[in-house]
Amino acid sequence: MVKRSLQASISGIQEAKKAFARKGWTQENLAEEVNIKTRQPIWRFFSGRPVERHTFMEICTVLELNWREIATNPPAEFVEREELTQPPVLDIETLVQQVRSSRFDKIQDQCGILQLLDISRPVAIDDIYIDVNILEEIASFQSLEITDLQNLDPKEFDRFGLGEVDQKHIPGIRAVATYSKLRVLGKPGVGKTTFLQHLAIQCNQGAFAENQVPIFITLKNFAQESKLTNEFNLLNYIHQEFVSSGITDLSIIETLLNAGRVLLLLDGMDEVLHQQSNALLSEIRRFSDKYHKNQFVATCRTAAQRLRLRGFTDVEIAPFTSEQIRAFAQKWFVAFTKTNAQDGQSQSVEFIQKLDLDENWQFRQLVVTPLFLHLACWVFHGQEKFPTKRTDFYKQGLDLLLGKWDEARGVERDEVYRGFLLPQKLKLLSQIAAVTFEQGQYFFEQRIVEQYIGDYIQNLTNLPMDAEELQIESEAALKAIEAQHGLLAERARGIFSFSYLAFQEYFTARKIVASHNLEALEQAMGGLVSHITDPHWREIFLLTATMLRSADSLVQLMKQQIDALVAQDPYLQEFLTWASQKSRTIPAQPKDATIRAFYLGLSQNPRVAPHFALASSLDQGMFLDAALDNLLVECAIDKSQDFAHIHVCGDALSNILGIVLDIGLYKSLQQLSDQLPNSRQNQERFRLWCQTSYSAWAEQLKMTVMNYRNINHQWEFSLEQQQVLQRYYDANQLLLDCLHSNCEVTAAIRQEIEATLLLPQKELEDREWQ
Repeated sequence: MVKRSLQASISGIQEAKKAFARKGWTQENLAEEVNIKTRQPIWRFFSGRPVERHTFMEICTVLELNWREIATNPPAEFVEREELTQPPVLDIETLVQQVRSSRFDKIQDQCGILQLLDISRPVAIDDIYIDVNILEEIASFQSLEITDLQNLDPKEFDRFGLGEVDQKHIPGIRAVATYSKLRVLGKPGVGKTTFLQHLAIQCNQGAFAENQVPIFITLKNFAQESKLTNEFNLLNYIHQEFVSSGITDLSIIETLLNAGRVLLLLDGMDEVLHQQSNALLSEIRRFSDKYHKNQFVATCRTAAQRLRLRGFTDVEIAPFTSEQIRAFAQKWFVAFTKTNAQDGQSQSVEFIQKLDLDENWQFRQLVVTPLFLHLACWVFHGQEKFPTKRTDFYKQGLDLLLGKWDEARGVERDEVYRGFLLPQKLKLLSQIAAVTFEQGQYFFEQRIVEQYIGDYIQNLTNLPMDAEELQIESEAALKAIEAQHGLLAERARGIFSFSYLAFQEYFTARKIVASHNLEALEQAMGGLVSHITDPHWREIFLLTATMLRSADSLVQLMKQQIDALVAQDPYLQEFLTWASQKSRTIPAQPKDATIRAFYLGLSQNPRVAPHFALASSLDQGMFLDAALDNLLVECAIDKSQDFAHIHVCGDALSNILGIVLDIGLYKSLQQLSDQLPNSRQNQERFRLWCQTSYSAWAEQLKMTVMNYRNINHQWEFSLEQQQVLQRYYDANQLLLDCLHSNCEVTAAIRQEIEATLLLPQKELEDREWQ
């Protein structure tokens, strides 16, 4: 008869003590890992006394030891009781199909529908699910230097660490088929649970693993049930599940498990409270070791790396590609458009078209995960556009990550970072975002962000804390923000960032707006305006303008800072004066600033002047100036010996004559047109005219245009002046974008700013005197 207990040999005890020391645990810690209630069996193990066989083997497993090498006279083989009572193997195929049939409706009901946020009715998973891709290499596990990440462009930022850089994707189903024990990691909202539900349905319907029985377990439910029964036992929990399907015989489940015919799907390792996690992990380890022939897939948030499972391969869900975004949107609008599928298809096409616009690239940052893509579809479905105020969309997304997402799924998290309330969490995140963004840091080392958190905790509490206690609190807070909210992400080992650049920008703007008094707000806005020419701060300006109760002070500060860029350069002031004078020759149908911008742009780069097809959108005089400027550019090209070129210039001049109203200009241009050689003249006379008259003709055309229209001045700017002008143009455009961003600006201030855009300093001062 095989004995039911084992004891360690003298040499085995020595090896076990070395392994125990490497772990750095107490005997109580080891007892928790082994899932036993007291440490007495641990003491008996290390003192060489007999220990119950399964406990002895589990202790060795947790210490990563071979139990046969530790035990005294280990038996050659164990024959388990369930192996003696197992039904004949010949019946296994019939048994599998019978169990699948009995469990079919249960699995369909358990995994076949989704309840999406803010949607009043459930949706079938097949109607909305998009196949996910898997990254076999996890970015946050790699080691990089912080300097490797500092030069990323903002539009590259959100892709780094999300699998778009160099990593290869494989389909999720293939990953499950490749690894018998798989742990699927992912940030909040990437679709981990939905992926497991999809696997269960595919298996249930025979499209995947048709010879296995799918079992879907929500681990937080298992942990809650185990707390009531005071026993973490997966086999008993699965038995209860089977009883609800009419299968009461425990031996049937054991037969399936021993034959490796179960697809066990374990969802939400990170959703179990900390005090239960050790017991949960120990039971999963024991169960997967004992029934190792089966297929295991578990899910966990990427940040919860401490919840490791020995023998499991870690992979990560990749962000959606553009094709997946398009496919998801099509399914979403078809599923939730109340009229018909064709209308849903049409709205999905419109959604993608508007999402692809340059102005919506911030939304494209976020919708690479199903959670935010669903939110974007839902908002677009109600408004038929993306919100002008992106702050509203960001706030909805943050509400999800900071609590609503867990609340909707009934997930209870551990109390973290001194029980901060939501306003305190927002203030902490705003503090981290503002200080890192001000320093130009999209990525920051773990020790740096922990220092920021520690400073905030120290200022918040009145109780003195020593350095070690503060370090522990700061590290716990960082891990909680990462694991529970997903707002900070570890992009490489020890290197963190905000999970999306949009959130770092939003929290930075929020820090400015949330200044505690008027003096602090003015100081914060003054600091912001000092970045008026830095393109990295563009989004901060737009967000701040829309978040302020009144943006009057901000836009006035911006206008003052912009005018100061060119105030001290006489040549640039002369340039602005010319544009202002030219704009006053145009009837006042377009806005004056628009006309000034047109002439400034025309003088800088005539090729941007509108073509004839755009004549209807311009005043006739502006259109005439654009056409004349283009003609002068053509004539300045040295192709005087090319008859086709001369012919093109002649045709252009003929077209221009048709829109000239000034009689003097008309006569002068007509005389120049008459001087051009006729197409019927012979080649010799044409070449003679080109050699003797073309240069003088082109110069006369140029002088005529300058005299009558005051354009085509040869402005010659230095490289530094060109750079200043470019910053000046861009800053004025930013100011206009802020005014058009649905921010709260009084009508008088809005009109004054629009009227004085691009004016020279003297005219600005004259307006003040008036």
